[in-house]
Amino acid sequence: MYNMQAVVRKSVNNATMQFDKLGYIANNLANYNTAAYKTTRFEQILREDGYVDGAIRTNALKGSIRISKNPYDIAIDGEGYIPVVSADGEVQYTRDGSFKRGEGGYLMTVDDWMVGDGIKIPANSYKIEVKPNGDVINYDDAGSLPEKIGTIPIVQFECPEALEQGHNNKMVYNDESGAPKIIKNTDNVRQYATEVSNTNIYDEINDLMRLNTSMIASMNLMKVADDMYNKAINIRE
Repeated sequence: MYNMQAVVRKSVNNATMQFDKLGYIANNLANYNTAAYKTTRFEQILREDGYVDGAIRTNALKGSIRISKNPYDIAIDGEGYIPVVSADGEVQYTRDGSFKRGEGGYLMTVDDWMVGDGIKIPANSYKIEVKPNGDVINYDDAGSLPEKIGTIPIVQFECPEALEQGHNNKMVYNDESGAPKIIKNTDNVRQYATEVSNTNIYDEINDLMRLNTSMIASMNLMKVADDMYNKAINIRE
């Protein structure tokens, strides 16, 4: 049998978890148009004692591939992530291949993280070709011989669903996801293409509506408990 304090504690706990889940749903909807964004799920788990816990999981499924006119745009048509390095040397992982020729001629993300170990595109480059295995080929002019200037590395994780959100649409690994491992002999790198978000807007809106109903019920339960407290105080007086 639950006493009044236990009812209130459980109601507050449940309401807090619902607000946390609301934040993740809102973030998914806000990133619906973000290239290669991976939907984050906040799964509610009911414990034996009646309290609710939350588990965060990343939907690692591939989004659709969209054709681009930018030769620096890259999509991974399959599993894997691209390691990128910040100016401070921090390494994170992304599937957002909206790259550019950045400072010093290096291939970079839109927010200036270097791709891989550093792929420098010559200033006089006539054309860049990216092979399915990630090799980056440069042509100085229309008749020049191809020159390999680097390779876009592709890594995989044992449990990509456990990856955590990092900086600006990047991911960081942990013990549960496992450390990154280079995919050898890959053939799923696509040039002139980007991956779209895998967020299903209809699923998110449906979850939002269900969550709204649940939150209203929790608030009503807390109001009932508050009314009962007030009546008990008045009886004592």
